[in-house]
Amino acid sequence: MYIPILGAFLEATAMTLEKEVMKKKKVNYKNYTVYGFLAIVLVMLPFAFFFWKIDNEALETKNLLIFFSIVFISILANILTYYSLKRENLSVLEPVRMLQPLFTILLAVILYSSERKLSVFVLAIIASIALISGHIKKHHLVYDKYIIAALFGSLFFAIELVMSKSILSYYNSFTFYFLRCLMIFLITLAIFRPKVSMDKKTKFMICIIAIIWVSFRIIMYYGYEAYGIVFTTIMFILTPVFIFIFAKIFLKEKITIRHIISAIIIVVCVVLAVILENAF
Repeated sequence: MYIPILGAFLEATAMTLEKEVMKKKKVNYKNYTVYGFLAIVLVMLPFAFFFWKIDNEALETKNLLIFFSIVFISILANILTYYSLKRENLSVLEPVRMLQPLFTILLAVILYSSERKLSVFVLAIIASIALISGHIKKHHLVYDKYIIAALFGSLFFAIELVMSKSILSYYNSFTFYFLRCLMIFLITLAIFRPKVSMDKKTKFMICIIAIIWVSFRIIMYYGYEAYGIVFTTIMFILTPVFIFIFAKIFLKEKITIRHIISAIIIVVCVVLAVILENAF
């Protein structure tokens, strides 16, 4: 139980620091995508030799196609997410980002028979309604292009994570994440070709964020293999709780009652899903 909670804490910390870099350091989303993945690759490179594992099955045509599809979808997810993060308050974006675990659960239930529970569908629908309600003001949905970008970013992240489950067993968590990030870095470098210099503090912060993301993803992939997608995703719903706290304390963002109620309903739905999952 402690490992997923740690993972949720790490995710919330990384997102808060990313917002700090992109907002106060004025690093645009294209440059941050390239430099962020470069930092991840550099952080992991010294350890790659010691944790390297690729089974022969990973090199089969079908599995290579799945891997490169994951890379492509990951690029879209990250670009859309960073684009939205540059503009919106973190506490406003988080309810939209909370759709990611719901998307992940629904996709996992559809694609993997071992993950299917009717209770998950029902609770996911309730949580989705709570998310939509959290963005209604004066009977209008408050969705602009940045919120929509965050929404699609969450969907693409969910697709990526569910697809990853099918080939994770051919790697270990470290190797899989290293190769994924290396490919994303090379492709985005070729597309965006950033020519921006950053101060030492910004570079240091990006490296810290990279270390946090590496730790988070390894924990998540381990959870997928050991406990399944649904249980792991449910535990990571604790991320919004930490993010609301961090956004209030460190970014001085306003937290509304509507956001808090929305988050509470989702957390309750997830807790109920865990209880029902273990009851049968």
